Amino acid sequence: MTAAVTTTAPGGPVSAELPFFVYGTLLPGEPNHDLFLRGRTAGERPAVLPRALLYDGPGYPYAIEGHGRVHGTLLVAAPGIYGELLGLLDHLEEFLGPGHPRNLYERVVREVELPAQGAPDGGESVRAWVYLAAAAVTRSLRTGGVLIPEGRWTRSRPSGG
Repeated sequence: MTAAVTTTAPGGPVSAELPFFVYGTLLPGEPNHDLFLRGRTAGERPAVLPRALLYDGPGYPYAIEGHGRVHGTLLVAAPGIYGELLGLLDHLEEFLGPGHPRNLYERVVREVELPAQGAPDGGESVRAWVYLAAAAVTRSLRTGGVLIPEGRWTRSRPSGG
């Protein structure tokens, strides 16, 4: 079973206000972090998305289901702005709704691992929103995409923008 996630809706279901797992241009130090997240988060922690692969995109990465791990950050929305942040991220990630044919990404709930602070193993696992490549993008990546080694996005990537 997973550890409980603190939300801004005490007593409500955990899925009411899930944290967000980010792995690309929304990471601390990347341009979209300042544009979309500055002042809108109550906490940020290193995290890992298991059972996923990371592919290079046109200036940003795509995560898809796979036999690997994607490294990123778990973000908790600041009190009172969850809906605003959700809308901003959905717009940025071109998520129009579950299964929409024009989605660039799908927003899905996945288990994310939080490394134990001060210990190499034994961290907790939490449910979080993750933006994974939409179906058409995933098919294209699987046939001709460029896999990012070790599942870590860095701004020093040659094709990064």
